[in-house]
Amino acid sequence: MNNITLKEIAAQLGISITTASKALKGYSDVSEKTKNAVIELAQKLNYTPNSFAVNLRTKESKTIGLIIPTLVNDFFSYVIKGILEEAKKRDYLVIILQSNEKLEFEKKQIDLLLNKRVDGILMSLSNETGDFDHIQSIISHDTPLVLFDKIAKLVNCSKVTINDKKAAYDAVCYLIKKGYKKIAHFRGSYIPQNSIDRFLGYKKALEDNNLTYDSSLVFVCENNEDFHDGYENAKKVMKEHPEIDAIFAVTDLVAIGIIKYFNEIEISIPERIAVLGFSNWFMSSVISPKLSTIDQPGFEIGKRSASILFDEINLKKNNLPVVFQSIELETSIIEREST
Repeated sequence: MNNITLKEIAAQLGISITTASKALKGYSDVSEKTKNAVIELAQKLNYTPNSFAVNLRTKESKTIGLIIPTLVNDFFSYVIKGILEEAKKRDYLVIILQSNEKLEFEKKQIDLLLNKRVDGILMSLSNETGDFDHIQSIISHDTPLVLFDKIAKLVNCSKVTINDKKAAYDAVCYLIKKGYKKIAHFRGSYIPQNSIDRFLGYKKALEDNNLTYDSSLVFVCENNEDFHDGYENAKKVMKEHPEIDAIFAVTDLVAIGIIKYFNEIEISIPERIAVLGFSNWFMSSVISPKLSTIDQPGFEIGKRSASILFDEINLKKNNLPVVFQSIELETSIIEREST
């Protein structure tokens, strides 16, 4: 039987709908005999509760939405694990959507989640997201929102990030202390805040160590194909600046593209050129040479973001004020063979 309702179960057993509902929820004022009869019939008829009706009654959907730029990314896979672990504790389901680094997809996905009446939304913005009207629409719907990783500083909500500028600064200072002087930077797109901050950290590290910043040593990876961008820009940098002795890459996948090209043309890493990535993907520890990188705590970012969101959902439910948080998690340098 399809689409069996609680009313039909109650009618078959000769009890009220309220009693049938209480029996399924384990209320103590319903006898064990009645509970067992209701549960047995519900299982036999494959009864599933109408989640929309539950939503209308409790004003909760017990779901949250998650929008990330890409699924094919070790960092975001760890973020998702952290979010799912926290959601499981709270008996919540997570709708996971991928913007594919496209602003238009991101807008449609926000509309979808708002129409689904999710209890809250977690987001890392796409590389194309430079205006934030669609993000503000979440706030105007009074839906709790937490941004993480790629954020918008102008949006008034809680945020969980690392200090990208400091992490990049520490990375480049590390290379300089190792003796490298002519350091190129393969940066990300011009719009994302984390890409901007990593570039600023690179530049400041050079200046603070009395090394001249040279804009021609900065190569942009903006095709949303990090591996390919790394590979092609490695070709370009060797043609235009064969004198470089190190590269700081905006992501590990860019760095892996660089290493592939250098391996093909038999440039010795790190003796001739050092390569330093960012994020600490699993692949970083299995390629040859193994990639030195910045460890970005994806699992912890996901866990903290979800925890904050659930707290804000609970505060809203109880009509209590929400104080937005800005959490900044620590990073560290993982030294491997490439430096």
